[in-house]
Amino acid sequence: MAIDLNSCVGCNNCIVACQSENNIAVVGQHQTLKGRHMHWIRVDAYYQGPRENPKGYFQPVPCMQCENAPCELVCPVGATVHSSEGLNDMVYNRCIGTRYCSNNCPYKVRRFNFLLFQDWETPQYKMMRNPDVTIRSRGVMEKCTYCVQRINESKIDAERADTVVKDGELQTACSNRVRRTPSFRQHQRSNSRVNQWKAQSRNYSLLGELNTRPRTTYLAEVRNPNPELKTERSAG
Repeated sequence: MAIDLNSCVGCNNCIVACQSENNIAVVGQHQTLKGRHMHWIRVDAYYQGPRENPKGYFQPVPCMQCENAPCELVCPVGATVHSSEGLNDMVYNRCIGTRYCSNNCPYKVRRFNFLLFQDWETPQYKMMRNPDVTIRSRGVMEKCTYCVQRINESKIDAERADTVVKDGELQTACSNRVRRTPSFRQHQRSNSRVNQWKAQSRNYSLLGELNTRPRTTYLAEVRNPNPELKTERSAG
């Protein structure tokens, strides 16, 4: 996956789309104040300049899906594993809640179920959940899965049609909502959109010096510092 920071305005639509797609619980204000967030993707905000009129910079941070994932090495029960497609998957039935993976993650994108946030008994709540995504219980870790249910759905549909998944056909919930990320599964195709993005000089890895080899990369934001353009906008 490649994220173009030039397109991100910090609207948080990707967070809402991810929450709706993956049955992420709403923990409430009090749990949030304790740092017990449950969102699988966050949008970091950075500001530059005077306090009265600062410049805002935004960076969505999902799971980086690292090739050398630090979280996989410390799990005592193998609940976080590397799939054959290179995804960093969670096996919820194995997780015993040690939170070692969260402590070892340099991006801090893992979330822990401190309480039973999901109501499994009310029939109305069952109707609003995505049946393709597991409902997590208390005491397990959660994280971004690159919408693995969408990956499998696209693969099954392509197999039924006796074809291949086309470039741009597969989209995660966050990218499909705000159109800031291209298709990510066709990385091996040299002419795919995501490959073209990753080949640009603006492409970089978050905390790449740690050698985690993240599969999620960013296109650096570029702004026009032309003083004449700034003067024209001020006059207009």
